This record gives sequence, structure tokens and C-alpha cells, in this order.
Amino acid sequence: MSCLLFVRPHRFLLASAALTSLAAVDVSAARAQQVRESLPPVEVSPAQSRKQAKPAGREAQGTRRATARRPATASAAPKPVVPAAAAPTPLNSNAVAESASRLGLTVRETPATAEVISAETMREQSYRTVSEVAQGAVGVTSGDNPAEPSAFSMRGFTNSQINTLYNGIKIGPQNMTSRIVDTANLEAVEFLKGPASLISGEGAAGGAINFVTKQPHTGPVRNEADFSWDSLNSFRVHYGSGGSTNVQGLDYRVDISRSTLNGFADDTNVKTFGTSGQLNYRISDSLKIWGAIEYREDRSKAYWGAPLVPIAFSGSHATTGIVSGNYVSNYNGSNLGAVTIDDRTFNTNYNVLDNRNAAQEVWLRGGFELKLAPDLTLKSQAYGYGAERTWFNNEIEAFNSTTNMVDRERFYVAHSQRLVGNITDLIWDTNIAGFDNRLVTTLSSSYLDFVRPGAANFPGDSVSLVNPDRGFYGPLTIQQQTARIDNEALSFEDRLKLTRTFALVGGLRVEHIGLDRNSTDKNGLEKAGFPFTKDWAPVTGRIGYTWEAVPGLTFFSQYATGADISANNIFLLGPTQPLELTTARTYETGVKHLFWDNRAEWSFSAYDIVRKNVYAAAGGMQLNIAGRQESKGVELAASVRPIEPLRLWGNIAFVDARYADYNFAGGSFSGNTPPNVPRIVANAGASYRFFTPWPVELGITGRHVGDRYNTDANVVTMKAYTVADVYAFVDIPKTVFNAVDQARLTFRVRNITDKRYAIWGDPFYPDQILLGAPRTYEISAAFKW
Repeated sequence: MSCLLFVRPHRFLLASAALTSLAAVDVSAARAQQVRESLPPVEVSPAQSRKQAKPAGREAQGTRRATARRPATASAAPKPVVPAAAAPTPLNSNAVAESASRLGLTVRETPATAEVISAETMREQSYRTVSEVAQGAVGVTSGDNPAEPSAFSMRGFTNSQINTLYNGIKIGPQNMTSRIVDTANLEAVEFLKGPASLISGEGAAGGAINFVTKQPHTGPVRNEADFSWDSLNSFRVHYGSGGSTNVQGLDYRVDISRSTLNGFADDTNVKTFGTSGQLNYRISDSLKIWGAIEYREDRSKAYWGAPLVPIAFSGSHATTGIVSGNYVSNYNGSNLGAVTIDDRTFNTNYNVLDNRNAAQEVWLRGGFELKLAPDLTLKSQAYGYGAERTWFNNEIEAFNSTTNMVDRERFYVAHSQRLVGNITDLIWDTNIAGFDNRLVTTLSSSYLDFVRPGAANFPGDSVSLVNPDRGFYGPLTIQQQTARIDNEALSFEDRLKLTRTFALVGGLRVEHIGLDRNSTDKNGLEKAGFPFTKDWAPVTGRIGYTWEAVPGLTFFSQYATGADISANNIFLLGPTQPLELTTARTYETGVKHLFWDNRAEWSFSAYDIVRKNVYAAAGGMQLNIAGRQESKGVELAASVRPIEPLRLWGNIAFVDARYADYNFAGGSFSGNTPPNVPRIVANAGASYRFFTPWPVELGITGRHVGDRYNTDANVVTMKAYTVADVYAFVDIPKTVFNAVDQARLTFRVRNITDKRYAIWGDPFYPDQILLGAPRTYEISAAFKW
């Protein structure tokens, strides 16, 4: 029986009686291929589904999950209200990246690299989870490590160095709070590259990823339903509805979804359920209020990877092309020599029979928008979030070359988290010495309460490599840690149009983070050094420009800074160790080009990021001071529709990420690459649509990921891999299903070559590697009416 606790609504203490606003900065755009003028005035109007602006040219074993939950102090950028949605550009650069700026700027107007993956793209590419979405983005990799679901790597940074936001709100370190997230109720997933503390606060040294839920729209009610099934007997089902009600000014959106995604390893799966709803009510031309609620749960039987095994032991069962290197076990100290993945373990599950991973989450959000004057708008948002999470597994599986057995060790931890906060924005459109200017002032505050009961004992045993006797967890003794965090921030962001084509964009964020932390043993006695308190006051910002040299061709550059906890998460540092923040800065320049009558688009960026005062995992639970991390790279993306039926797209990213001044007793990792960071990531795809009475589209997508290491030691290489998917869908005419406006049937083959590859390595569990899924077949149906 699961001991998961349910979230109780009465435990929420909303920080403000104010209801907040959905962003409503009107970023109307000029006509296609024309010079962009100043930002139009803010309009209070009902929140819309994501619109396109018209084109213009993450103490003991497993303590990484001990991190205090960082309160969220950042909101999404003001949501632009556009009179009519323009057709998306090939790279979707006329979408507003809410996590990139509060000014309501489109991707093309933002002096940074941002990418918006729309719901339409997620549907066409059959992205089921946000991890799959990330794998299609430029230079982003991911792996659903059960310890850190939805883990990401971007521009040389991973885990809690990348902020994960939910509708612009941060709930804590990504490697602690993230869960498997189904895409069914998402309007978009946004990627903001490089230090991004200005918008999302502490923790964004590598960037931010924002999940945006579907919003109400004004107009006729629209419904949608979709279903899918695959050869692993996985299924997904979703229903959504939204539009205007019979009450004047009242719009709604509701979504509900359920899925069971079965794993390729024995007795593994992820089951999810989610429902969300929002109401927008326009009281008058100058006042709008809204409220939203969301509930999500996931339960899984977890796969923790395949153990590294000596080639000499595997013999004919040794594989090539998955891992390479020589390895001494971090767990049992045995020398494995040259290692491989034994092909008899491809589908083997070493977890205990009574394992469980589970989470339940509730969101409550509400707000208002008030137009104080024609050029002045006040928005305020209050939010409450609660979560209960549980991990109860055998997490370590380390081959022992002395016994030729797999040594195992159990781990349990749970989280009970409550977060409340308020975000208030004041948006001012003005003219300074003849130059159009928009200033957004944001005041945010939050309070987080985090309780973490965790294992005080770690039962272990040894099982055979092949057909292991999985057994049960065994006795459990519990100790507890707590964290309470206050967060307040004041930020300013401004856009000044110096000419019709040149704009300066900058901002500054002053933040206070207060931590109260305690830790008790299994008898309830406080541990040495506890309780303790710590305060931080980071100041971060960004300055940059955009220059539309010719219509559609925009050059940009920026200098931005970030700050985050120096360790992977704060619970990895004891009270007597340094608790300083890291600092990160980036220089970036690039170009964004939309041309050929909006049928072709490309973008390029080059960047240089330095992060200082870094703590890192040297393999297992040991932390070392890495001193400095440097990351330099380039990214290129392009998409073109040369003729109406044909679409071609691709992207490639190269990064050189290195540690510097990484010296410790017994050695040095200076010059080594951080874990899970490939030098090269590339994606490409092509599709062709046959405009027949039953329109058919055929497509192929491919992905290449370069070599990566699983620890800072860089002794085991996860080899490069290339995988491809193929698909075909047919749009069924309305004459066949009169009750629906659109019907689509899709057949997809994932990993068509059945490539076996390493997708992720957990540096805290370096004796095992997570493998990617083999070939699967999927059918799906989608309806809109």
C-alpha cells in the first residue's frame, strides 16, 4: 500500500487576497517584412490562447533529493493580446517567449536565444512528455532519470543549474521538484538559453524551461480529444474544451488527461493523471480577473538503468557502441577494467518488487489586471502550490568483479512541500526625449515550507546479473530534514527604441533569499550544526540590443548574469561548509532572419558562459570544489518550405564545456567535461503532404547526440548515437465524420533502426547507465470540433 500523502487544500495559505493577472501586454506587430515600431499600449482584455505576433522581418546517500525547495519569485512575462493570430513562422519566432522577458517581446525581438515549441508542433511530432519535447529543441538533451524526472542539459549545464518554471513560476531546484509531465494540457514549452536570473531568479545559470498550460480564449467553444496506443501497450487519452460562456465576458478552458507509458525494462511504467481549468472574467474595459486550478499525479515502477559490466565477464554478450572506458566501482571498489553493457541486461529490472515512485501536486492561481491610465497597467497574481512526493526503491546496482554479482542498495525519501507567493507588475508605456519606452517593475515575494523524511538505514544485498531475485525493500528507519525559505525580489526591465530599427533592452533584479534549515536523526535529536540560517542577496541582470538591419533580418547581442546555490543542491552542503552562491555571466551575439515571404527562417548564436564557485559530484555522493565552469558554443537552426507540400528543418549545436581550477586531494578534474554534456547535438526532419481528398503527410525526423561522460572523472564514455522516427498521418474529411471538424489518424515508428544507446548517466550513481527505448510502433487519433 502506498504511503503517499494527499495534498489537503486547507493547508494552503495564500499569501495575498489579490487575484493576479494573466499578462496582457499588447504586442501588436507591424505587417510582415516591415520595420517594427514601438510596442503598442497595454490593453486589458481576456487572456487568449498563445498568440503569434505578426512577423516583422536541478548528508547521506541520495541527498540530492534533499534540497530545499526554492520559492518562486518569477512570473511569466506579460501575455500579449493580439487582435488576430498570425500564421506561425517556420521557427515560430513571432511567438512571445513569456520566460524570456516581461516586456511582451516576441522571440525575434528578444536579445537572447529563446525557442517556443507550440502545441501544434507537439501534436505533429507526437511528443508525449516534456522530455521528448526537449529532445527536439536546439542543443537540449534530456533523460527521465527516476531520481530526477525530466532532467535536462543545455549549453553545458544540467540539473538545478537550469530553472524549470510552471506558467513562469519556479517551485524549487529542477533536480528535486521535477516530475514526468505529460504534454496534453500544454500550450507551449519555452527554452531560454544562458543565465536567466533576471526573469526566473536564483538557479538559472544555464537557462530556464517554462511549461505553459492551455488558456481560455474568447469566441466559440472548441473541443478536442485524442488517443494513442503503442507496441509496449502504452496508452494516452486527453479531452479539452474552451471558449466563451453565456455570461458576457466570461471565458473558460478545461483539460483532463490520463496515460500509462510502459517501459521496455521488465515491470516498469509511468502512470499519469492531470486536470486543469481556468476562468477569465472581463468585468469592464479596464478590469479583468481570473482564477485557475490544476491537479497532477504520477505513479511509476522505476527503471534505474543497466550496470556497467567487465567485458571479460560478459564475453560474447558484451556490446559495442553503448559505453566505453575502464572503471573502478565507486560503490564497492572492485576494478572492472574495460566495461560494457551486457546484452542480457537490456530489459532487466534490478529494482525491488515493492518499489514505488509517486507524486501529487495541486496549483491554485488567481489574479487581476487593472488599467490605471491609458499608459499604465497594474497586474497582481497570487499562487499556492502543494506537493507530496515519494521514492521507495533499490537505487544502486553495482557489479562486483570479486563476486561476479550485482551489489544493490535501497533508498527512501519523501517530500511534503507548500509554497505561496505573490507577483505584482506595473507596466508603464512612455516617451523619453522622443524615444518610445516601456518599463516593467515587478515586486515578488514567496514563502516555502519543505519537510523531507528520508531513510536513516540503507538495506543492501547482492543478486545475479541475469534473472536477478528482485526481493523486497526490507526494514526502514526514518530521519528528517526541514527547510523554510523566504524570498523577496524587486526587478526592473526596460525597452528603449532609439530608432525605428534599433532598441536597447535591459533589466536588473535585486533578490533576498532567507533559509532556515534543520535536520534530526532517527531518534528525533538535532544533528551537529543544526539548526542554522543563511541569507543571500544576489543582484543579477541583462543588457542587450536588437537591430533590424533590413526588414526581417535582426542582429542581437547581450550580456547577462545569473546566480545559484554553489552545490548541486543546498542539502549537499553541511552547515560548516561554504554556502556561497555561484555567479554566472554570458556574452552572446547572433542573428535571426525571416525571409522568402515568411517561408524560410534561420537563426544563429554564439555564446561564452563562465560560472564560478562551483561544487560538483566527483562520482557517488562526494562533493568537490570545481572552482569554475566554462562553456563556449554556437547554435544554428533553420526551417524552410520551398514548396507548399514540403517542409525541411534542422538544427545543430556545438558546445565546449570544461571545468577549470577543479583540484582536490588526490587529483584534478580541470579540463574535464561536466556529465551528460555532448559536444554536438543535431536534429533534422522532412515532411511531404499530399493534397488529396484525404490529405496524407509522410515525415521523418532524425537526432544525433555526441559522446558524453557520466561523471566529472570522464573515465566512462556514453557513446554517440543517432536515432530516427518515421510517421504518416491522414486527415479524414468532415464528410466522413460529420460531428467533428477535424479528424486525424497517425502511425509512427520510434527509433526505426532499433538502436541501443545510453541516454543518460546519473553522476551520483556512476555504476549504472540509463538506456534509451528500443523501436516501438504507435497509432493515434485526434479530433477537433
